[in-house]
Amino acid sequence: MKKRIPVLCTTALTVLLAAGPAAHAAPARTDLDCNDFTFQEDAQAEFDRDRGQGRHHGIACDNLPRRVVTVPSPVIVTQTPLPTRGVRGGLGGATGPADFEVALGAGLAVGALGLTAGFVVYRRRLSR
Repeated sequence: MKKRIPVLCTTALTVLLAAGPAAHAAPARTDLDCNDFTFQEDAQAEFDRDRGQGRHHGIACDNLPRRVVTVPSPVIVTQTPLPTRGVRGGLGGATGPADFEVALGAGLAVGALGLTAGFVVYRRRLSR
């Protein structure tokens, strides 16, 4: 039983090192005020998301400047012929895994084979 603990620890450590952290810690949220925003629209969006902040008349940080809204000029659209060669023409299709994904998969496979071989050797030594 005492021999299994190092094997289990080695296995767990290998998995943790190969997989890396699965999620990043979320930063703690602090109370926001008008000085944290550049434009009123940003403050209003945060106020609408969390009604516990700001004034209670429904408008957040009305002293902040507003973004200038520009009207886009009309765009002339010309129709171009589509390529007819499918994937070779650049339409859809997958390019395959990236290089780091191949290396990560190979590393995990080698690690798994090493753990399996170590376990087989360990079991044979125990049976003697």
